[in-house]
Amino acid sequence: MNGTITNFKLGNRYDGRKVILKIENIKSYREAAQLIGRKVVWVHPKKNTFIKGKIIRVHGKRGKALAFFRKALPGFAVGSRVQIL
Repeated sequence: MNGTITNFKLGNRYDGRKVILKIENIKSYREAAQLIGRKVVWVHPKKNTFIKGKIIRVHGKRGKALAFFRKALPGFAVGSRVQIL
């Protein structure tokens, strides 16, 4: 299953490790809630290194999810693809 990083989670306490994901073929809150706890992998486009993360909760009512990564993602990761295992 694949997803796209749409944005970082913003607010008073900005943390580059929390990102909002739009997941393919997921359109509702209930479908996204079933993915909580699944692993997420972002692959660097040039270095072929990866950063692992986990889906921690649903974001909004239209099927987006919030993922927490072990390391902060770079800014150019917005708009890139992730794999959901």
